[in-house]
Amino acid sequence: MTVEHDAVRISADFFQDPHRVYADLRRTGPVRRVVLPRGVRGWLVTRYADAKAVLSDPRISKDYVRAGVLLERNREPDSPRPEFGQDLQAHMLNTDPPDHTRLRKLVNKAFTVRGVGHLRPRIERITSDLLDAVADLDEVDLIPALAFPVPMTVICELLGVPEADREAFHGWTTTLLSTASTALEITEAGVSAGKYVLELIESKRSAPGDDLLTALVEAREGGDRLSENELLSMTFLLLLAGHETTVNLIANGVLSLLQSPAQAAALRENPALLPRAVEELLRYESPVNMATLRYTKEPVEVAGVEIPADEFVVVALSSANRDATAFADPDALDIERDLNTHLAFGHGIHYCVGAPLARMEGEVAIGTLLNRFPNLSLAPTPLRWRESTVVRSLHSLPVRLR
Repeated sequence: MTVEHDAVRISADFFQDPHRVYADLRRTGPVRRVVLPRGVRGWLVTRYADAKAVLSDPRISKDYVRAGVLLERNREPDSPRPEFGQDLQAHMLNTDPPDHTRLRKLVNKAFTVRGVGHLRPRIERITSDLLDAVADLDEVDLIPALAFPVPMTVICELLGVPEADREAFHGWTTTLLSTASTALEITEAGVSAGKYVLELIESKRSAPGDDLLTALVEAREGGDRLSENELLSMTFLLLLAGHETTVNLIANGVLSLLQSPAQAAALRENPALLPRAVEELLRYESPVNMATLRYTKEPVEVAGVEIPADEFVVVALSSANRDATAFADPDALDIERDLNTHLAFGHGIHYCVGAPLARMEGEVAIGTLLNRFPNLSLAPTPLRWRESTVVRSLHSLPVRLR
């Protein structure tokens, strides 16, 4: 990270230790101009109260059509311009009321039909089978062994995605989320993901199944239904968000516990603490680094700083969750922390619809792993974080099982 004319420029070194940078910004300038890795200019919000206010302010929009126009205006000259595709962006995360209200109601209806509570036995079985497969090994990379396949298997089974296609989809989303990807790589990944999702939707129309995607295709509320473009983008969002953030919850959570052995021991001794522990792990090393882009529809004052109209606002969720004004001793992991009102799943109308499922997957995967391998420890291998402003994600997590 560098500071140029009072603007924070996010560079590759930032991702390896963002908490140090965030702590400095919360102290010296909690609302600062920022230049993101692809040259997009905006305002970075790092304190908890300000983040919560921005996330629920109706004067700050997520409308993807207008945001696309502003993206060109608020980008540095000669910066890379990947074509992500408007057809993958018309989902509820990128819309305002009343469109957001309508889309969320249709998706909630589909989620209600399927529910998530009944999935716990299946998540337990998936986790147990994965750990059986590595039980005889001394060392394993926990991301491909557990953190990735648990949520990916669950969301793909929910949506009815064939097992053979899951690795390919993860590869596309990894490319799309990485600031290290070239503009051409992002364009190609977006095209491939969009084409695949369209084919998947058509397969559900011709052969409906007992799955969430079929429910989305058939979902109706007061005569309303998802348009073709909305169905495409919503399916893409559910596949992406349904696995990517939970991979990070599991991997980051295990890393945090192994770096705090007393906390891991306390959790093993009292598994009833698992729900509270998961909330603390979500706060401590949040799966989402920065919330997706928003823009001001009119001038908005945040922490005494006036942000002009038509400018992007970037909310640093990882920073807000380490703010000492909201959390006592925020840089310490405390699995018994009370009143943990973290922002890991966002806040306001865009609060994550999949939060209950992510929590359940985190509880089962982390709890089962700790119980199964009481001597679990980090392998002596340097860890590297992915270069992404959206997710807080490790490349790998080598651990010793014995």
